[in-house]
Amino acid sequence: MKQPYKLATARDVADKAEVSVSTVGRALADDPRISAKTKSRVKEVATQLGYVGNLLARQMRGAKSNLIGLMLPDIRNHFYATIAEALSECCSSNGYQLALSIANDPETEARHVTELISARAAGIVIVPTANPKRETQDLLNNFPHVQLLRRIEAYNSAWFGINDEDCLCEGTKHLLSLGHRRIAYIGGSRELSTGKARWKGFRRAFTEMGIEPDHAIEIFGPPSSTRFGADAMNDLLNRPEPPTALITGTIRVTQAILEILHQRGISAPDDISIVGFGDAPEFKWWGQGLTTLCMPIEDLATTCGLWFLFHLDAEKPTHLQHSSLARATLTIRGSTAPLAG
Repeated sequence: MKQPYKLATARDVADKAEVSVSTVGRALADDPRISAKTKSRVKEVATQLGYVGNLLARQMRGAKSNLIGLMLPDIRNHFYATIAEALSECCSSNGYQLALSIANDPETEARHVTELISARAAGIVIVPTANPKRETQDLLNNFPHVQLLRRIEAYNSAWFGINDEDCLCEGTKHLLSLGHRRIAYIGGSRELSTGKARWKGFRRAFTEMGIEPDHAIEIFGPPSSTRFGADAMNDLLNRPEPPTALITGTIRVTQAILEILHQRGISAPDDISIVGFGDAPEFKWWGQGLTTLCMPIEDLATTCGLWFLFHLDAEKPTHLQHSSLARATLTIRGSTAPLAG
């Protein structure tokens, strides 16, 4: 029978290094009372044995946690993957370790927040769900955290986001200026702060250009669901009068739409003009290049991370009404053109 793996203990290190257990702890904590020679010997033995110190025990002795939780609703697209990578690099450069958690519903979110706090994480960066449980609100409002992209007013914390309303307004105005009126918007749920802001931007474009949205089409659903995006696109194409132009409000929906158009042999901008959301690498090479709303995600995540870590290191409160807005830009490529006829 295979024997269970046994972790090396401080006693194992102490025995092999021929020092006391207390000396092992002090040497690995770089205690000035321990000589450089002893520190070197203890660290060498600890490495040989694969010894990993007990974080909880160190914290009980007053050591500071270096664990930062990152809670995302999805990791399957370039948008959130870039956030995770940027925050990981930010944490690593500043002596912290990032722990990734995927939570796309209130129950999972509540459980993961509880587990991160129980593990004595130093803080949490969270893209919150639309309707968090009351226990999640109570826990986070008494724990260092910062909101990223989405915003929940019940959380008394800083927020780092994107100018969602303005960028969707700009993208829609681009289509209106090309003569399109039967424009479809496929976006995320309006229960989410991001989904609501992007929809408001879509509507605002018509108002600011003095055009009635009589022929506008609006479809809402789960922002991370490719099935939703594919079904919505098929529905639009199967209508007696399909839209002449389309703008999306999430990157996963954009990816699903492009796949459906490819499958059905529909060309942009010849058959339909499209403004996408986000700028995954493949968008540059799709067709004649996808006109899209480019999000400064890496800069946003790094700014959020540096602000949060600075406040943790300085023991400054993070429950502040601080907000930072990164600005998206409309990148015009070949998928949009004036309305034919």
